[in-house]
Amino acid sequence: MLVPVMDYLRVSSPYEENNLRRIIQRGQAYLNELTGVELDFGVEGLARSLLFDYCRYAYNNASEYFEENYRRDLLRLQLAAAVEAEADA
Repeated sequence: MLVPVMDYLRVSSPYEENNLRRIIQRGQAYLNELTGVELDFGVEGLARSLLFDYCRYAYNNASEYFEENYRRDLLRLQLAAAVEAEADA
């Protein structure tokens, strides 16, 4: 996941890798907690897109604005995860 995020953020410095790994882990944990399920960030889709945008906000020290600016997409992700979880039950 590190390389695609670095490409998305246009970061090429190897010195940023550890920082970006931590940001990715925080973003994944945040989105998993928000939906209540383990999301698959390895496939193209809303979860991956939101993770990349979370990383962009966190990398630029603006993570406090992420939820506000992506409220609709986060709600869509929550609903999709709930529907999928219900279908699997």
